[in-house]
Amino acid sequence: MKTFEPYVEALLKQDISNAIVIETSRVYTGPWVRMKCQFGCAGYGRTLCCPPHTPTPEEMRKILDSYEYGILVRLHWKTNYKTVDQFNETLVDLERRIFLDGHYKAWALGCGPCDRCTECDTGGTCLHPDRARPSMEGCGIDVFKTAREQGLPINVLRNHKAERNSYGLILIE
Repeated sequence: MKTFEPYVEALLKQDISNAIVIETSRVYTGPWVRMKCQFGCAGYGRTLCCPPHTPTPEEMRKILDSYEYGILVRLHWKTNYKTVDQFNETLVDLERRIFLDGHYKAWALGCGPCDRCTECDTGGTCLHPDRARPSMEGCGIDVFKTAREQGLPINVLRNHKAERNSYGLILIE
């Protein structure tokens, strides 16, 4: 397995809870994930980074299969939702660093719906294509199974005040 240790170390220096290199064959997708977005998330269809504007689980599987590795990133946090915005920014910043280091296929997937714009023009083009990224779950990735298969914690949240684990993935070749 290739070593991407400098990128893992860079993430851990930014208060990321875990960052591990995994083979993309160990990232799981499922059509039920997208259904949970459609029938369970108020963000469904509201941004270009959410379904139905994101890759389907089948398309995401093809994308994953065009990579060999990914860096699975976990952030454990409490109830400050701005933490997720900062987490997603960290992922995009590292994606850019990896790209500039010569890994031209580097691409990040974040966590949760995009909130860069007050209102997203879902009929137009993204105003922030350099920074906006879809979430893992919005692309049909089974984040629970992917994290648990790596021995990382993830639980169903029982209320909005519960501590949580957010995940992101940086695809790398």
